[in-house]
Amino acid sequence: MDSELGISLLYFFHSSFILADFPIWEVSGASFLVVILLLCSALISGSEVAFFSLTPNDIEDLKQDNSKSSERILKLKEMPRTLLATILISNNFINIGIVILSTYALNKVMPPELLATWAQPINWGWISFSVEQIAWLINGAITVVGVTFLLVLFGEVAPKVYANLNNVKLAKTMSGTLNFLNGMFSPMSKILVHWTRLIETRLESKAQQANLTSKEDIDEAIELTVSNDANAKAEVDILKSIVKFGDVTVKQIMRSRVDVMALDFRTGFKDIIKVARRSGYSRIPIYDDDFDSVTGILYTKDLVGHLEEGDNYEWQALIRTNVLYVPEAKKISDLLREFQKEKLHMAIVVDEYGGSSGIITLEDILEEVIGEIKDEFDDMVELDFKKIDDYNFIFEGKTLLYDMCRVIDLETTTFDDVKGDADSIAGLMLELYGQIPKNNVEIIYNPYRFKIVSVNKRRIKQVQITLPIV
Repeated sequence: MDSELGISLLYFFHSSFILADFPIWEVSGASFLVVILLLCSALISGSEVAFFSLTPNDIEDLKQDNSKSSERILKLKEMPRTLLATILISNNFINIGIVILSTYALNKVMPPELLATWAQPINWGWISFSVEQIAWLINGAITVVGVTFLLVLFGEVAPKVYANLNNVKLAKTMSGTLNFLNGMFSPMSKILVHWTRLIETRLESKAQQANLTSKEDIDEAIELTVSNDANAKAEVDILKSIVKFGDVTVKQIMRSRVDVMALDFRTGFKDIIKVARRSGYSRIPIYDDDFDSVTGILYTKDLVGHLEEGDNYEWQALIRTNVLYVPEAKKISDLLREFQKEKLHMAIVVDEYGGSSGIITLEDILEEVIGEIKDEFDDMVELDFKKIDDYNFIFEGKTLLYDMCRVIDLETTTFDDVKGDADSIAGLMLELYGQIPKNNVEIIYNPYRFKIVSVNKRRIKQVQITLPIV
């Protein structure tokens, strides 16, 4: 066995001298291109982390910065799915180039004759493979291990660690390149985003249909069980709401930030008193500079003992800092238990980027079960809409699709296949039309017809929906 091992080593070292004959310029050129492509892969991979790790404060700083790179970053961030598709497509092309060039260079450095020489000592009697097969396995192992190591270390791990620490700097550096690639790969990225959304909506609809079947059975059982007296409808509605309670998310019932009454902690005391009296709210969120930085909640009952104080009174000492932050996707059944545990009545809703998207209260959750709760400060109308007749309604554009479907007695999943990421009627119109429509434009989604009643340059204000005549 020792003699066989010695012979194997001699074969190995002897075969290595063949390397002196390989074409050095071809290998050097291919290796140089691999290094360049690895650098490109690192920059593209790092850009993914850089762009998608920008915080709301970073975005605000970019808005204040009037440089072209900042403008490009904000423009690219408006279409995150398209940007991600462009990054993935670019990275795939680069990685394919790295694999091809690396394989070419390795084949020049280790030609089949050399690999066959290496394979001969390994081809002992107990191995059933031929010399050519063993040589092919050696080549494959070296190529896969070597190229994978280069791509993972220098094309993924290292650049993403760097990008996480220097996201704004790298985003500015790569904004021009990604803007160019975004335009170049636009047809491919649009197709990729479109198919991704189709697959996503189909998977979601299938999951919802699986739950819907059992819920429909429960609804039928509720209607059959409840008596037909005068209060039966109210009882049926409450029981059905309890069944659906666990599937409702915070985002579906929250109050969006544009409708939230909140105050800057630098506001004068007299203005605080005026706002508290005018609004009638028992709790008011307090923020620092903007609503993305909510620092506490002011309980208006704490102001009662200080109504005679002057405008210089430091009311900030009354702010309660135990603020509950919840994500948009949180189920309201879980939030109710959290409210009970923390003994709180209000939470700040945050989006995926950490910004404040609105608020949700204990009253909002309870209304999902027992219906609308009215007090002396509430308006008479729960939602801002107008019923023209049994088939035509006019809603505010900011109205949630969930609420609109409840008002006109539609399934809350009616528009799930086309709404994309939209939650409001205005968002649905943008998804269907592709841009901000003008006044009186009609958008048809069979069998429903939408008409834009009022719009300005920034948002859709009112939309009329016409239901199919049964």
